[in-house]
Amino acid sequence: MNDRRVLALAQFANAFGDGLYLVTSALYFTRVVGLSPAQIGFGLTLGWAVGAVAGVPLGHLADRRGPRGVAVLLALTTAAAVAAFLFVGSFGWFVAVACLYGTAQTGLSAARQALLAALVEPAERTAVRASLQAVLNAGLAVGAALGGLALHLGTRAGYQTVFALDAAGFVIAALVLLRLPAVRTAPVTAGPRLAVLRDRPYAVVTLINAVMLFYMPLLSLLVPLWIAERTTAPAWLVSVLLLLNTLSVVLFQVRVARRVKGLRDASVSVRNSGFVMFAACAVFALSGLGPYAWLFLLVAGGLLVAGEMMLAAGSWEIGFGLAPADKQGQYQGFFGTGVAVARMLGPVVLTWLVLGAGAAGWLLVGLMFVTAGAAMAPAVRWAERTRVLPEGARVRPEATHVLPEGTHVLLEGTQPQAVADHEDTGERHRGPGDHRVEQAERGQRQGGHVVGEGPEQVALDRAQRPA
Repeated sequence: MNDRRVLALAQFANAFGDGLYLVTSALYFTRVVGLSPAQIGFGLTLGWAVGAVAGVPLGHLADRRGPRGVAVLLALTTAAAVAAFLFVGSFGWFVAVACLYGTAQTGLSAARQALLAALVEPAERTAVRASLQAVLNAGLAVGAALGGLALHLGTRAGYQTVFALDAAGFVIAALVLLRLPAVRTAPVTAGPRLAVLRDRPYAVVTLINAVMLFYMPLLSLLVPLWIAERTTAPAWLVSVLLLLNTLSVVLFQVRVARRVKGLRDASVSVRNSGFVMFAACAVFALSGLGPYAWLFLLVAGGLLVAGEMMLAAGSWEIGFGLAPADKQGQYQGFFGTGVAVARMLGPVVLTWLVLGAGAAGWLLVGLMFVTAGAAMAPAVRWAERTRVLPEGARVRPEATHVLPEGTHVLLEGTQPQAVADHEDTGERHRGPGDHRVEQAERGQRQGGHVVGEGPEQVALDRAQRPA
């Protein structure tokens, strides 16, 4: 079995467990554990907040200790957290376990992305990530269907069985990940340990992506409330919309991702997703104004999943493409905080806007998506201009070159005086051991160092050149 199939099998096991949890957790915590909705909301929100903070250091751990081992450890930790929910009997213990669950899930996501980046060539990462997303949706659907059976039974034993199966799914995922080869960690480069926390352009890109991810609570929370309070459509139409969303991702996500071939395409994909999501919000608004609510809701659901797939393809390429090769774990952990932010703030913001302002609220939400989508391209260009190399030099995308391995990079102001004097006299000689500088496409490293050559001449000297 090749690496991609192993990744897909582990993703399915994770998603199967998540599908079970998402469908049954709320009623389990209220009917079996005896918590109030407010207590559940507070505990889960705090858990995801702690997870968002822990994502970067856990991603950094994956960079330094190897993503496979860290992913296995965090999958087992997630399984332990889910199993611990079976023994929760008080609000305090529920909050503690929720924090462990959120931390393990967020860290697991970062470690898995770092593992994917290590095993898959850069040009293929978005396509592979799209196939894994399709597998994820299939696993969620299967898990949700089985969880629905537990809801139908409504017994304590039924709920407990579902949580036990959820924990088993993460144990299986950990065992499957062990079949992947151990990934050698990249050499540690100079700079701060958690470099992503000082990378302002990447932080802006992550913030924009977090705003775009506010679409996540739409189908699970906002649309059901909108249908019940503001339309004439039947309540069961929510299930149809969820099924439409799941099947669309399974069938079309890979095709959508194939159009994204680089950061430029990714920025365009995110921008276009904003316009499509605005159209979806406008049609959702129309569903509350007439007798054909069901038709408007189906059209809006189709537009929403189209925008979701375009956003996913673009954001994956951006998240991977702007991250340094030796820091993929911490960068993916930071980029993944957008999911936690959307889960925490999305329900509050969206319900306040839409249920409070009606159709106008839908349009405001749509404008939010358009604005964030349009802001992604300039933010990505800013991030490209400020990518920092291990030597501390900045990449200039308009003039980048690749030097052979073992070559020293000497920037103006840092070269030895002998080199400066040599250049001043115009006596530039090439020995048989020198290498010619080759033009690099899109400023990518190919076994050497990338340096910018602008008005300030870069002096190059072969390391330890023989006499």
